[in-house]
Amino acid sequence: MKISTRGRYAIRVMIDLAEHGFGEYIPLTDIAKRQDISEKYLEAIVASLVKAGLLVGLRGKKGGYRLTRQPEEYTLYDILKITEGSFAPVACLDTEVNTCERAATCKTLDIWKDFEKLIERYFKNISLDSLVGDNDCYDYVI
Repeated sequence: MKISTRGRYAIRVMIDLAEHGFGEYIPLTDIAKRQDISEKYLEAIVASLVKAGLLVGLRGKKGGYRLTRQPEEYTLYDILKITEGSFAPVACLDTEVNTCERAATCKTLDIWKDFEKLIERYFKNISLDSLVGDNDCYDYVI
C-alpha cells in the first residue's frame, strides 16, 4: 500500500486544525499557507473530510473549518480511510466479497488478509492528538 499525496495532506490539515483550531473556524487560506499546499487542492480534500463528518465548515467572513471532535478522538485510520479507501494490499481484497476465482485455493490469501489487518490496526492506534505540537512519538508499539 502506498499512501497518496491526498492522504498525507489530509493528515496535515487535521493536525493543523488540532494545533490552531481550539474550537474556532480556521480559514482554508491560513491552513494552505502554513502547510505550503495549494488552496485549490485542499478544497477537494477538505470537502471529503466534511462529507465524512470529520470537519465542519462555515461560509462567510468568520468562516473556515474546524474539527467535529477532540483531537484524541481521531485516528489516522479515520482520516486515511476517507482519502485512500481500501487498505487492501492486493486487488482481490479491495471489495467486500472476494470474487477471485482462486480464493478458495489461494495459499497466500490469509497472508494478505493478516497484512491488511496489521495496517489497519497500526493506523487505528495513532491518534491525531499524538501528532500535535512537539510530539515526536505516538502510542503504538510495533
